[in-house]
Amino acid sequence: MSAPERIPPRGVSAPESPAALGRGASPQLLTLLTEGELTVRGQIREASNAVLLCDVAYEDASAVCVYKPVAGERPLWDFPDGTLAEREVAAYAVSEATGWGLVPPTVLREGPYGTGMCQLWIDAPEEPGPELLALVDAEEPGEGWKAVAFAEVGEGRQALLVHADDERLRRLAVLDAVINNADRKGGHLLAGAEGRLYGIDHGVTFNAENKLRTLLWGWAGEPLPAEAVTVLTALASELAPGGALAGRLAALLTPAEVEATLARVRGLLRSGVHPVPSGDWPAIPWPPV
Repeated sequence: MSAPERIPPRGVSAPESPAALGRGASPQLLTLLTEGELTVRGQIREASNAVLLCDVAYEDASAVCVYKPVAGERPLWDFPDGTLAEREVAAYAVSEATGWGLVPPTVLREGPYGTGMCQLWIDAPEEPGPELLALVDAEEPGEGWKAVAFAEVGEGRQALLVHADDERLRRLAVLDAVINNADRKGGHLLAGAEGRLYGIDHGVTFNAENKLRTLLWGWAGEPLPAEAVTVLTALASELAPGGALAGRLAALLTPAEVEATLARVRGLLRSGVHPVPSGDWPAIPWPPV
């Protein structure tokens, strides 16, 4: 889901601005999202499931958020019905455990159309940052870029799909491997204030079977950065039976899915490299953007 230009942006009026979210969302912000009154402003029609843009207000605080009611989820053949909202909240929980703050604050709550996930809206920065994805008429990526795959661009022509060799994207690639993201598209990357990058739309994650589909294959097979190894080591501890993150995910996912998440983290630590496409599942989501 990309931010529609036709909707005028509004940020958090209190108690916290999105630029501060890399340090972890405050209890006040989470209370605002969880207990605040939701007022629907409109529907984001580009999304495959029901996505409502809302104002949320609690005491003297207000913000813009996205509300996705479970009732608006379309059934999927490979995910249990009515579970996408919980998976979005689980993705936020894992993102917070990494300390990278890659997913906007996300909660599960009641709303005008029943239970659903509620996520803080991220305004686009006033000055656009560097491009993260591109199609280039070349056989190899240029300096500062990573190759993904060749793509048909019409009239029998091919172009090379590339993404930036960017630390923020690399962190997101590690997170996606952990949560088994089956749908990392270009439109799911949001630039925030102060150079921050967020990933959104995590409803098709945490499947117990390997379903990783992403545009961020540029580091496939390369050694994981030391920072990622440190983060994964901490995640392995938190996801072990009795760990804080394991307990949080147990309220949102099945036992098999929590166990598979721990297995993926341990597998990454054993291999020491970014995962490569398995060949058992389409490696790139469609449409890719």
